[in-house]
Amino acid sequence: MSFNTEVKFSSEEDKWVFILEGDMDIYTSDIFKDQAIKSFEEKKADLLIDGEKLDYIDSTGLGALIGILKRVKEADYKIYLTNIKPNIRKLFNITELDKLFIIRGEDDE
Repeated sequence: MSFNTEVKFSSEEDKWVFILEGDMDIYTSDIFKDQAIKSFEEKKADLLIDGEKLDYIDSTGLGALIGILKRVKEADYKIYLTNIKPNIRKLFNITELDKLFIIRGEDDE
């Protein structure tokens, strides 16, 4: 199990882009949360989370996403999810988190 995050700011989209890879679980979710909040505090902008290489997420990973969402929404910004795999998308459906996050390709703005 490993987890990597590639972070960059897209001037073109005016968004932070996080490319997640591996498993986001109890051992790695805080690392991602700290990284995302630090980036957001550095420059306030919407976040785009690309889950194409994200294989697994557990409840602590979902909790980290909710914590980040809370911080971002307080400043009137949004979190977009894109390229999430069907097994992870199913978790968002079951937990109804799909109603809180904007999932690109489905609820395009």
